[in-house]
Amino acid sequence: MKTVLLLAFAFFIQTVAFAQKPEVYLSDGKAIGGYDPVAYFTERKPVKGKEEFKSVYMNASWLFSSAANKKLFDANPQTYAPQYGGYCAFGVAGGYKAKISPDAWTVVDNKLYLNYNLNVQKDWLKDQNGMIKKADHNWTTVKKQ
Repeated sequence: MKTVLLLAFAFFIQTVAFAQKPEVYLSDGKAIGGYDPVAYFTERKPVKGKEEFKSVYMNASWLFSSAANKKLFDANPQTYAPQYGGYCAFGVAGGYKAKISPDAWTVVDNKLYLNYNLNVQKDWLKDQNGMIKKADHNWTTVKKQ
């Protein structure tokens, strides 16, 4: 009986350890931690969204700071949703998913890129175009992890 329980426990641990992360970065159950993706374009800064302005896109809840931003997103979510599901773009360039800080962001060619933190963003900015090429190439594989 102990052997069966031990094997079951080992299987459970292995399953949890290798569980796939969602395609969209979630924090507190909200895409990009509840920050308004449209605000990065319109206000040029991170702005916390509100529950009253919520949309569902890619099986994730996205929050917005205003009805106007929600309307913009709903009309064309591909324009405003961050690249790589909102995971750290530097991490995706390296072949893995990593969480983000809402303060570490850039818009390049009208696309939003988020980074793990401001220090990682400094490395990202050293070769941003090269990093984007690597991340674009890796995303097909990384998003399945």
